[in-house]
Amino acid sequence: MESKDDGSGLRCLVTGATGYIGGRLVPELLEAGHRVRCVARTPDKLRDYPWAAEAEIVKGDVTDAESVRAAMRDIDVAYYLVHALTSGSGFERTDREAARIFGEQARASGVRRIVYLGGLTPADVPERDLSPHLRSRAEVGRILLESGVPTTALRAAVIIGSGSASFEMLRYLTERLPVMVTPSWVSTRIQPIAVRDVLRYLVGSAHMPPEVNRAFDIGGPDVMTYRDMMQKYAEVANLRHRLILPVPMLSPGLSSHWVGLVTPVPASIARPLAESLRYEVVCHEHDIAHHVPDGPGQPFSFATALSLALQRIREARVTTRWSSASTPGIPSDPLPTDPDWAGGSLYTDVRELDVDASPDDLWQVIEGIGGDNGWYSFPLAWAVRGWMDRLIGGVGLRRGRRDAQHLRVGDSLDFWRVEEIEPGRLLRLRAEMRLPGLAWLEMHAEQREDGRSHYRQRAVFHPYGLLGHAYWWSVSPFHAVVFGGMARNIAQAATRKTAGAGA
Repeated sequence: MESKDDGSGLRCLVTGATGYIGGRLVPELLEAGHRVRCVARTPDKLRDYPWAAEAEIVKGDVTDAESVRAAMRDIDVAYYLVHALTSGSGFERTDREAARIFGEQARASGVRRIVYLGGLTPADVPERDLSPHLRSRAEVGRILLESGVPTTALRAAVIIGSGSASFEMLRYLTERLPVMVTPSWVSTRIQPIAVRDVLRYLVGSAHMPPEVNRAFDIGGPDVMTYRDMMQKYAEVANLRHRLILPVPMLSPGLSSHWVGLVTPVPASIARPLAESLRYEVVCHEHDIAHHVPDGPGQPFSFATALSLALQRIREARVTTRWSSASTPGIPSDPLPTDPDWAGGSLYTDVRELDVDASPDDLWQVIEGIGGDNGWYSFPLAWAVRGWMDRLIGGVGLRRGRRDAQHLRVGDSLDFWRVEEIEPGRLLRLRAEMRLPGLAWLEMHAEQREDGRSHYRQRAVFHPYGLLGHAYWWSVSPFHAVVFGGMARNIAQAATRKTAGAGA
């Protein structure tokens, strides 16, 4: 990056740009006239974002000091938006080490300010008694504030926006259960905040004077219980009043599984959310307004935040979702591309068909797969597989799609994730259901010499140990129905599309 003296704004580093908040912050910073560098472990996940061509994208990992040092070069403001919750049981240690590295490298590189988004913690609860999730967020904030670099640590409770995990949890619980038995935390007082206000405070924090080095509580104007939030959602969404019956014996662990069964949010994500809701999380100050002034109607009311989120969903303009970030326990290894791969067994199921449809129509069917469109074969089998995955703590089928028609690398798609997409030609999905191995599904659209299409579908499985081999051979008898049916039905849907267009 060039010197900021050219008047083109601050030079900002954004970590966590593939996540829910980071993916929305980058275009806000660009709109404000800043220059943005994003650091990501897998830069390709950002290549299809609408703003990708306007930002600098570099490879790096916040746990690797050398890559953080390289990413910090010539940076004025560094945004720390990562959280190691998805790394497993040792996430607190990982969070601690990553924050220490980030602070040290920011200081060594002459970064003028760190901006961190953490969680709002109750004032009267000792840190040691907090949930691991909240405790780790508080510790990261403290490490960054003590780094020697002026730091703004924003502390938010429940963030309400289209696609946020908190919003999705609230939405599905309220819409699907007109009568519900709930954990006692539905009576806890909370101060939610609209994602638009969070982004406004994040962007505005870049300009804080150097003497400011502190945490700020950020929240909307409404303090309410989770029960109140569900009833308000029902009102805004024009649903009937909900009957809510709290049951004290539902622990955070049990309630997280309950949330995981009812909503698209898996138990692994629901648990830290549920644990956080055990405590009253209400702002004790609004000093952020001295540095980032609120305009008329700001911060947004809870009802307004809900209305804006629902409008985004109706208009299919959800730019990022909670599932944009990785999920605990899922694989991330790339597909072995060598057909004679030497890393072990590699099972495949290949289906090919000539299709009496245009390549464009075939591609539209391929790219529209999943979510409400389903998987074009034996819906009951897919539904049962999704429920089985939810019961053992996986993501299941209910994550759906971010966009009904278009996909980009990194998108979650039910219990798959888009690993590669070559528009008009190739869609490769990586499985994120619980499996004794790694799995991929590829769909190719190719043009024939006569102008029609050829469809090629390949399922790939890399087993882990004897259990993985046993799994493949136990399900292989069903492949003709599941994968064979999928190939035939995709071809038929494309053919109907072409025939309809020519009618």
